[in-house]
Amino acid sequence: MSHHHHGAGDSHDPAHVTTDVDWDELAPLLERQAALQGPMYAQAAAWIGEQLPAAAVRRVLDIGSGPGVISCLLAEAFPYAEVVAVDGTPALLDQARARAERTGLGDRVRTHVAELPGGIEDLGEADLIWAGNSLHHLGDQRAALAGFARLLRPGGLLALVEGGLPPRHLPRDIGIGRPGLEGRLEAANTAWFEEMRAALPGARTEVEDWRALLSAVGLTPTVTRSFLLDVPAPVTAPVREHLVSAFSWQRKALGDRLDADDAAVLERLLDPDDKDGLMHRPDCFLLAARTVHTARRG
Repeated sequence: MSHHHHGAGDSHDPAHVTTDVDWDELAPLLERQAALQGPMYAQAAAWIGEQLPAAAVRRVLDIGSGPGVISCLLAEAFPYAEVVAVDGTPALLDQARARAERTGLGDRVRTHVAELPGGIEDLGEADLIWAGNSLHHLGDQRAALAGFARLLRPGGLLALVEGGLPPRHLPRDIGIGRPGLEGRLEAANTAWFEEMRAALPGARTEVEDWRALLSAVGLTPTVTRSFLLDVPAPVTAPVREHLVSAFSWQRKALGDRLDADDAAVLERLLDPDDKDGLMHRPDCFLLAARTVHTARRG
């Protein structure tokens, strides 16, 4: 269970478009994606810092940390805190450790391998819990939230990242194939997501009223805010490389859900020699929004 902040052209997360994920293989995409979305999450971390006095935050849990980009942002936002990057994939936690060392935060960012929800009780108490795009990978989301609530110290804050807007990377009409390709990819992802959720151990259907769920586990909802990532065209080479990686995962994960025409367009977009491909198009962009819901323990 990892949170992989950041769109890969799907309505949830890039890593979440296949149920059989090789996290080691996906690691470069996740790191690049998280780095591109760093400015958006830095804003979110600063906003959380307005709700919690920095001096009062001594321990932070980053649930589903992936490669640790947000773990390091949280360590910068809360300079007196130990930040624990929690993930089920050791290779991603290796990246998190390396990033912390590179950024001079190695003495305050540590890692913890855990498969949730079973490992929640072993995480220890915290003043701030950040759960970024990870809760929807746990079958019983209400029970997981209740577990997180038990870990919060009095006055502590839970920051839940769920929802927002599906990422967009291309205009509606790209001049090849039928207009609206990304809308159809999103629909295919939505169908996949429902199947993924239903297959999770202990899966329970919940109305995605996050404030109501946070209240139901004994927390007091505080503020909800969405943060925008807006990288307009023309994009830089690193953004193009990210788009190629993201759409490659779309092709791999959604291949049998796409009609022949859309599959053919994806092939062209991924062809490095096609003038209408992602590596050459002047109209590629990166636009996404993530929503953060906060709640406090009394």
